[in-house]
Amino acid sequence: MGSSSVSQVGAMLTLPGDAVRQIQWRFADRFDLQMLVQSTRSVARGQVARMVASGERNTHEWTPAKDEMMRAFDRAGITAAFMEPEEGGFIAGPKNLAMALIAFELAWVDGGAATASLASCLALAPIHERGTAEQSAHYMSLAAPPQDEDRPPKRGAFALTEPIPYVGVDTGLLSGRIRISEWKEGEEPILQVEKRGRFITNIAGASFVTAAVDSDDERIKGSCIVILEETDEGTFDRGTPTKKLVHQLSSTGDPIFSLKVPASRIVGGYTVKDGVIVPTYNHSEIIEAVFRRTRIGVGLMTSAKLLSAIEPVIRYQRGRFRGAEAIKEGSLRYELGIQQREDALQRLVDVWATGEAGTALGFTTARLYDELDPLEKQKTALLAERGIQGGRSEMKALRESETRALELLTGNPTEERRAELEADPLVNYVMKDAVANVICPATKLWNTGYGATMMREAVSLMGGYGITEDCPGFLANKWMDAQLEATYEGPEAVQRRQLTITMTNELFLTQFRGWIKEMRRIASERPGTGACTLATAMTMWLWTLKYTQESKDADGNKLYQGPRQGVTFALADALSWLMAARCQILDVQELEARGGDDPAVAEGLPATLQFLSDLCHVQSARAAGEVSRICAELVYGYNRHPAWDAEQHKTCFMSDELFDCAIVAQPPCAGCAGSADFLKLQNKLATCLTGSRLAKDRAAITVSKVMIPEALDYPA
Repeated sequence: MGSSSVSQVGAMLTLPGDAVRQIQWRFADRFDLQMLVQSTRSVARGQVARMVASGERNTHEWTPAKDEMMRAFDRAGITAAFMEPEEGGFIAGPKNLAMALIAFELAWVDGGAATASLASCLALAPIHERGTAEQSAHYMSLAAPPQDEDRPPKRGAFALTEPIPYVGVDTGLLSGRIRISEWKEGEEPILQVEKRGRFITNIAGASFVTAAVDSDDERIKGSCIVILEETDEGTFDRGTPTKKLVHQLSSTGDPIFSLKVPASRIVGGYTVKDGVIVPTYNHSEIIEAVFRRTRIGVGLMTSAKLLSAIEPVIRYQRGRFRGAEAIKEGSLRYELGIQQREDALQRLVDVWATGEAGTALGFTTARLYDELDPLEKQKTALLAERGIQGGRSEMKALRESETRALELLTGNPTEERRAELEADPLVNYVMKDAVANVICPATKLWNTGYGATMMREAVSLMGGYGITEDCPGFLANKWMDAQLEATYEGPEAVQRRQLTITMTNELFLTQFRGWIKEMRRIASERPGTGACTLATAMTMWLWTLKYTQESKDADGNKLYQGPRQGVTFALADALSWLMAARCQILDVQELEARGGDDPAVAEGLPATLQFLSDLCHVQSARAAGEVSRICAELVYGYNRHPAWDAEQHKTCFMSDELFDCAIVAQPPCAGCAGSADFLKLQNKLATCLTGSRLAKDRAAITVSKVMIPEALDYPA
């Protein structure tokens, strides 16, 4: 293989603008989303930024200013973005990308503001995903900002409190209880709901709550989610504010509910069988449908923080020495400041590359769910026609579709058969669903987990300024906020647990193998992206997964199994690194393919592509390093280290011989217990890192030259 040469293009002159991002994130042809981004940005970098600058984060109470922020969301169309046009919204169809863009723009300034925006949507999500048509029409319309009506919009909160799917505990353990209070013959049952919420977001202004409860009555089967309203008979106590260190622009509390509600408030409805109320969906089924979408926005909130840190850090680094009498204007030290030194630049490159990868991963996931949502509705309708409804029966029915999907991916169907399989909505659904079940928890896990670590790095690049209240870009606040985002929608262990189940799905792994080929192709066309490195790292991960599934440790215990989280969780982490780097490369490929068609992008496109490709190369190398480390530990780490007196090490140097030779004593070599195939992969991966540090050098030079505005576009 010949060496690749980097085309000699000038350095990127300005930070990537909206036109570039619209192409990368695939909404250049969506005027509605472009306008939504602009209106959200206006609120974020205007009103929200002024609130943070004036100290609104210093109180846990729900203040008039915070309440006014919610009304600003209403005026900007942020609230209505979740609704269908007939419900008072303005975006028809799936809205995952729209909600992701809102979260990204608000979190660019403040995570609490983003959370406040998303919280009402989270309350509505159970109704939206699994509610009856009547429930959806009623509550979605009331939650939309009024147009020709004289009423305030209804705001909601979601009271779960635990557990959630895939957490590895009994999903029946709920603190909330529901029983029948009154059931007159021929009339609708009246339910008594007892619920204590914990750490419930948006509760201060909530006029309704969707609460997860379990049956406390033999006449009600299982668990469900029920809608509670502040006007219901009984106690609707919002509780005291939680004394959070972060996200203070969103309200949080521990509410107490003791209410009587009609049975029609059970989300998704119910049937009566032999005198027993049977909810259509248990709470776990509803939560699974909700959380697999709402995790996306939270993941993007942390990535937005990283990208928002770039401009303030550059400004700080360049101006670090200005004002000193000995530093003359025009001198290198005056113009570049700390950026004279490679370390400051390269550490900022790492922050930037992480932000690009996390953002790419998050928006890829959002777009996938926009494709999946209509297919899911088709799937539900088709199965309902066959009389199939419910978790286990649906899973059984979809196995045939999974077989057909594997035939499409790995078989050699005739053209007629291929067309038939590609047109099958159930085949399309199971293929996309297999990926969605992996990429969504990976987004939440990697973006918030590793993103929080890199946010600390961004703060450190500001020196002592980084931990002050007036730090440009509010970086200290963002660093602290990132710690909470890592626990939203379930902490890291929850995401890893889901990944250990879903990433072994053969339909996902088959598509993963196709991604390896995809990266090889990209590497042959554009080697400077690091796609070659990534493809080899992906191959190593796949090999190690198979190895751990088939191997045992030194004590004869199987490696890959549910309780063995030292194995399964580590592989989940490694996979998340790979998926983020892949999405980053695909974003740059999209920009290269379409950027030339946009006059606003075309002029500086070569330099922008070079820089973003270098960031891809940097991130792919880092991902490969993490994967190599994790996989090596799993392949070799569960073998018992040999002792000096072991039979197989008779020919090794003995300790006295080492001392005689004036060599420092070391344990005997354990390499002979390893796998030759793995060592070949590791050697190949090491050589695939060729050029990655040159890419980092080029990116660092660009960072030192890129122009930034005279001042931040929102107040300090």
